[in-house]
Amino acid sequence: MRLIGHDEAWRVWRAARAGQRMHHGWILAGREGLGKASFARAAAAELVAEPGVPQPAPEAHPDIHVLEPLPSNEDEAKKRDEGKPYTRKRNISVDQIRGVQRRLVTRPTLGARRAVIIDAADDLEKGAVNALLKSLEEPPAGTFFLLVTHQIGRLLPTVRSRCTVLRFHPLEPEDMALALRQAAPELGGAALEAAIAAGSGAPGAALNFAELDLGGAWQIMARLVAEGDPDLALRGELSTSLGMRPDRERLLAAIEVARRVLVAAMTRSDDATRLRIVEAHAALATLAGQAPTYNFEPALLLLEIGGLLASVARTRENAA
Repeated sequence: MRLIGHDEAWRVWRAARAGQRMHHGWILAGREGLGKASFARAAAAELVAEPGVPQPAPEAHPDIHVLEPLPSNEDEAKKRDEGKPYTRKRNISVDQIRGVQRRLVTRPTLGARRAVIIDAADDLEKGAVNALLKSLEEPPAGTFFLLVTHQIGRLLPTVRSRCTVLRFHPLEPEDMALALRQAAPELGGAALEAAIAAGSGAPGAALNFAELDLGGAWQIMARLVAEGDPDLALRGELSTSLGMRPDRERLLAAIEVARRVLVAAMTRSDDATRLRIVEAHAALATLAGQAPTYNFEPALLLLEIGGLLASVARTRENAA
């Protein structure tokens, strides 16, 4: 499947591969959901391939090692093995890094090169970072590291200084539409438009949005910003669109959607409205930080979200 919107990243990567001495460490940097991990796997497959040697798929290739947070417990591990969604641990452990380092003392299996993908390097434990540094300082022959990172500023300077940074940028709306039609051909109409807007240039974020079926909520939130809600009718519609008892994931997604709606409204607003948008966005950011740990009543939380969005509209009260 073609990776859309990353032609420049491919140009830089392939130019490096064609050179005499390709750097052994690469940081793939950009916001979450841009497709960096998919790029890393496809790039690794190109890197380790040998002419005339049949190549397994990247996920089964003996010379491509992917380190990512493990399942959080045995039950989640069973779900992973069954191909079901599963919950992961928060971090990549030092034991995982040391485990792959033990494999790096041998020669690659099918050719002269191998790749180690860390997805995401933001999730490395402190001890894991220190262990990784040893391999970045003295990389085994033929070994290349691809570090996926969503927040490059969180990586230690000692890690950044030993790697070439390959930056990924948000996709344009046209490329977003192509990527979503490729990944989710069932999306169309208002649902596709809402996903593109909510994704803000990140196809992964847009697909997560589409899976939660929040297109209706997006449209209601946009109306709250544009029209206000003097009789609370739109806030009632918002609650109905999210269900009677939305779970925590859906509530957190609703807050994120509300923030994206405000960002989208910023470019077409006057100065006074922009000030109200900034204030509402700051309040939503506070809610986003509290919601994972506070035991909010869903109905009241949605009422608060709707009220913040409605406060942006140019009403008689705001004009006074």
